[in-house]
Amino acid sequence: MKKKVKIIGAPMDLGADRRGVDMGPSVVRIAGLSHKLAALGYEVEDLGNVQVKIAESVQSQEAKDGFRAKYLPQVREANQELAAITYSIMKDEALPVILGGDHSISIGSVAGIARYYREKEQRIGIIWIDAHLDMNTPETSPSGNIHGMPLAVLLGRGVWELTEIGGFTPKVYPEDCVVIGVRDVDSGERSLAKELGVKVFSMTDLDEMGMGRIMDQAIEIATRHTVGFHATFDIDFVDPTYAPGVGTAVAGGGTYRESHLAMEKIYDSGKAVSVEVAEINAVLDYGNKTGELGCELILSALGKKIM
Repeated sequence: MKKKVKIIGAPMDLGADRRGVDMGPSVVRIAGLSHKLAALGYEVEDLGNVQVKIAESVQSQEAKDGFRAKYLPQVREANQELAAITYSIMKDEALPVILGGDHSISIGSVAGIARYYREKEQRIGIIWIDAHLDMNTPETSPSGNIHGMPLAVLLGRGVWELTEIGGFTPKVYPEDCVVIGVRDVDSGERSLAKELGVKVFSMTDLDEMGMGRIMDQAIEIATRHTVGFHATFDIDFVDPTYAPGVGTAVAGGGTYRESHLAMEKIYDSGKAVSVEVAEINAVLDYGNKTGELGCELILSALGKKIM
C-alpha cells in the first residue's frame, strides 16, 4: 500500500436529505486522523473539503422535492469536483482517504479513481460494507434520496447526470463488486442486484460464516479481474450500540471487532487503492463516539494492528 495519503472531505448531506451527516469529515478529523496516520509512517496531506451547497441555499422546490432524485444538480456538481480531486490524488501516486458525508459521495470518489485506472486499461473492484444495498434507481427509490443509489450509479444504472460523471460508464463491473452486511433492502434494488449478479453477503451470511471468511471471499472476488479495489465503509453497517451517530440506523449490525477485522483484512490484502468512510451523523452522536470509530476504522484499513 502506498505510503503517501491524501485526505479529502465531502461534507454532503443532500443525498440523505437530513442534516448532520455533513459534519462527518470534521468529527473524524477531530478524532486525530492526520496525526495518527503520520504515526503509522504515512506522509499525510489534508486537502480540505469539496464544496457542497447547503439545503437552505437551494431555491428550486423541484430540486428539493426531486424528480425521483432529490437535489440532483447539487449532488452532481459536488461529485464532479470530488471525482476531479480523487483523480488528481491518484495521479500524484498517493492513496485517497475520503471522508463523508452521505454515501452519495461514492459516485464521485470512485469516478475519479476508476478514470485513473481506465487510462491505464485497468479496472477496479469495490468492497461495499453497509447495512443497505444502495442499488436503488430513481424508478425504484421509495424516498428519492440519492444516498440510496450510488452503487447502482457506479454500475451504470440511473440518471445520466450521475452515471456519466467522469465521462464514462460504468465505473465498475458487477462481477468485481461485493456488498457486505446488508439487512435493510428495498425490493427494486434486490431485483437489480440479482439481475446484475452482484455478490451480496447479508448479516445472515455473516452470522453463519464469520467476518474473516467473508472478507477472504470478498477480496478474492474484488481482485480477480482488477488491479485492486475501492473500500467504502458506511458506518451504519455497525450496530447502533457501537455507532449511534447515523441517520439510517438498523438494529442487528456488525460488532466493533467485526468492523475492525474487516478493515484489517483490507489492509492485509495489499489491494486497496482507496479507503472511504461515510454516513457519520454528528447531530445524532454522543461524545463523538461514532466519529472516533470512523477514525479508528480508517487506521485499521491502513495498517494499525493490536500487535
